[in-house]
Amino acid sequence: MTNQFLMTPLLSTMIALSAFAQQPNSNSTTPLAERTASSTQPGPAAGKESSQPASSQDFWDGDEPSLGALITHPFASKEYVRRHVQPIRDRINELDELTATHSKSIKEVDTRAQQGLQMASEKANLADEHAQEAARNAQTAQQTTASLNTRLEADEKMVGGIDQYKSGAQTEIRFRPGQTVLSKQAKDALDEMASQLKSQHGYIIEVQGFSAGQGHTAMASSRKMADSVARYLVLNHEIPAYRIYVIGMGNVSASKGASSTRVEVSLLKSDLEQMAKQ
Repeated sequence: MTNQFLMTPLLSTMIALSAFAQQPNSNSTTPLAERTASSTQPGPAAGKESSQPASSQDFWDGDEPSLGALITHPFASKEYVRRHVQPIRDRINELDELTATHSKSIKEVDTRAQQGLQMASEKANLADEHAQEAARNAQTAQQTTASLNTRLEADEKMVGGIDQYKSGAQTEIRFRPGQTVLSKQAKDALDEMASQLKSQHGYIIEVQGFSAGQGHTAMASSRKMADSVARYLVLNHEIPAYRIYVIGMGNVSASKGASSTRVEVSLLKSDLEQMAKQ
């Protein structure tokens, strides 16, 4: 009895489910019959509809695309993907080519810049070397100029002192009146004075003759005595004649204690030799 009560609700539920399942099928068949009848009946409305082009509907139009659209849509084919992706690839390739061209240009510019910097550095180094060489030459020239100035000052001092002589040793040679022959005592005095002049420079010998008498006679006599002294020095001691200055003074008042007939031999020396050694 209990089983019968349980089976009755179960059977009722199964019958209700089968009826609900059959309801969509009947609805689906009815529109199909209507579409078949409408397609077989010609009419002006049908012709008007066929003359209008079917509107293309994109894959993403609508909220819920059907399973057939998902399967047959062009987006799912390789050709469709290739057709839509190819412009992007072309653009990417173009950008790659532009990037490569710009990179090459940048590299060339950088290379030229590096070469320019290297050349500028080399020229700067060369200019520095030239500047250093010029500085060395200027310093050498300055040193040479200073040396020349020093030498010039010394030469000017030397030239200025050429005609400046200082009195040195003085020897008196006496003669008898009317004679011009040197005595033994006179020769010894001249030999002593000449021995001091060997290997020396910057000197002159002044020979002045004095004689008694008046006028030209005294002048001629004094000159002959002075010439005899100069001749002895040149022939016996090889003293250059240009270093001997001979003059006949004639009758000049003799100094106290001096003979009126005599020859005074004076040695005059300049500082030229000493300045040359400095």
